[in-house]
Amino acid sequence: MLAFVFPGQGSQSVGMLAELAARHTVIRDTFSEAAEVLKLDLWAIASAGPEVELNRTENTQPILLSASVAVYRAWCKAGGQVPDFMAGHSLGEYSALVCAESMRFDDALRVVQLRGQAMQRAVPEGSGAMAAILNADLLVIEEACAASSLGDVVAPANLNAPGQIVISGLRSAVERTIEYLATKGVRKAIRLPVSVPSHCALMQPAVLELETALAPIAINAPRVPVLQNVSADSTDDVAALRSNLLAQLSGRVRWIECVQAMAARGATEVLECGPGKALSGMTRRIDSSLQSASLADPADFDAALQRLSVKKATSQNA
Repeated sequence: MLAFVFPGQGSQSVGMLAELAARHTVIRDTFSEAAEVLKLDLWAIASAGPEVELNRTENTQPILLSASVAVYRAWCKAGGQVPDFMAGHSLGEYSALVCAESMRFDDALRVVQLRGQAMQRAVPEGSGAMAAILNADLLVIEEACAASSLGDVVAPANLNAPGQIVISGLRSAVERTIEYLATKGVRKAIRLPVSVPSHCALMQPAVLELETALAPIAINAPRVPVLQNVSADSTDDVAALRSNLLAQLSGRVRWIECVQAMAARGATEVLECGPGKALSGMTRRIDSSLQSASLADPADFDAALQRLSVKKATSQNA
């Protein structure tokens, strides 16, 4: 069985998908569609930057949504197999819901642009931070956050893979937590280049804005099961889908459990649909039995098409 995963913020880079777009016109067409909706040339920012504009949350989110939807459309147009399950990492959950026909692309574009703006408004620029803590258990990191907070917000935010947990909060509290962890022998921490501290209590003002933005948006039961970040499970209950999207903004991304749940349901191959290869690496660390690859460049895209085509023909002839 096949699962598709969709990346979130951090997977963007200037020039992303350029080679794939040269071979699949639907990618540029998708970005043109997005430009019409938002009156903003997202492809120009993605292609040429400047990097500071690409990394602005209100730009990054619709750009990554467009990129993932574009790659999925290219996959489908090339005759690629429809996945049995989907999941998206943070922002990528919106990409998954669009590709599963639960949300319209134009509605999702408007929502994620506002989501990015609301997140930026929730915390003054420069006052929040996120950092990936490597080679430490969740309980150790939770203890460090509690001991270092001094009344400020800092907490585990993304449970990405064994030995890779991201913390989020006020910059001062994040720095204190990193220092505390170093005294406990945990010395590998990577500060992430993000402009807002996602998936922590500081995002609660943004949750209220997002709730207003989502209220008039039509959400349907997904045609393909989408495992959501806060539950590590799928649902056809539209009210639950909406509620989980709201909770996700200030809640933990339970990515390890999402991948494990797909494997438990029978997934044997996981394809990353969008720019970058971050989720492919996480998948291998979570479950080495899963075959994992990215669709971000033409060679990998074509190889996945060929591999799954052969698998399908073999199973039909068996």
